[in-house]
Amino acid sequence: MSETEPIPPATAPHLDEVAASVERRRAERAARARVSAVLAPTGVVVGLMILWEVGTRAFGVPVFLLPPPSAIVAAIAKHWWLLAVASGVTTLEIVLGFALSIAVGIPLALMIFLWPPFARAVLPLLVSSQAMPKVAVAPLLLVWFGFGLVPKVLIAFLIAFFPVVINTAVGLAAIEPEKIHLARSMGLGAWDTFFKIRLPDALPAIFAGLKISITLAVVGAVVGEFVGGDAGLGYLLMVANGSMDTQLLFAGIVCLTILGVALYLVVELTERLVIPRHIIASERAAGGTF
Repeated sequence: MSETEPIPPATAPHLDEVAASVERRRAERAARARVSAVLAPTGVVVGLMILWEVGTRAFGVPVFLLPPPSAIVAAIAKHWWLLAVASGVTTLEIVLGFALSIAVGIPLALMIFLWPPFARAVLPLLVSSQAMPKVAVAPLLLVWFGFGLVPKVLIAFLIAFFPVVINTAVGLAAIEPEKIHLARSMGLGAWDTFFKIRLPDALPAIFAGLKISITLAVVGAVVGEFVGGDAGLGYLLMVANGSMDTQLLFAGIVCLTILGVALYLVVELTERLVIPRHIIASERAAGGTF
């Protein structure tokens, strides 16, 4: 072979094989992480249910103190229609309170981010409002708005909107300055920079706030029903507690838990649809590099 003859790229196929192998390992690790994220908590729950069932029966715990899981399942089967109707009422209160927290929280966060004097005036009030117990405000809302749907929705909103405001404001402010400088050097105006660079960069933080908010909205709806409800799962829990029906009480708690998890998963699914690249990158990071 002469000195001027080019060396054949013998290593190129090898590098392609290595890259493909690394990508397969990443995909396998991400798949195992997703499966483990489902199987691990499911296994823990099943194990706890078995211990609960065996323990209550072995030690003869009275049903009115701590019913076994089988008795709770029987109570759910017996009162399924009552639980379904109550779940529908509570779901409506949660969704409306959550939607109101988005409608108010995100514009408020934009004003806090865009207008520093407004932020200095409003942020201390927002923080102090979170220190105020919402249970103490609930009777006042009942006096103002009666015993209908409105006070429950407002209580859910008051508890749920703060994470939306804070996470949105922090997400908008946390972008790297280099991205803004690059956008300006490319001739993007203020609005284009905001909608094409800053807002997409803040979406992971915004959705983090929304996932916190939806769980807090569940708490707010139940608090409203505790204080002045005549329907819903919170009202059903009070009725079951007053009649010492512990099985129905646990059945209502199970329905509330399932409802909260389902709504959280809806928000997470929306996040996957809106920012799929961020989710894929997070899963790859969780699965490891190699």
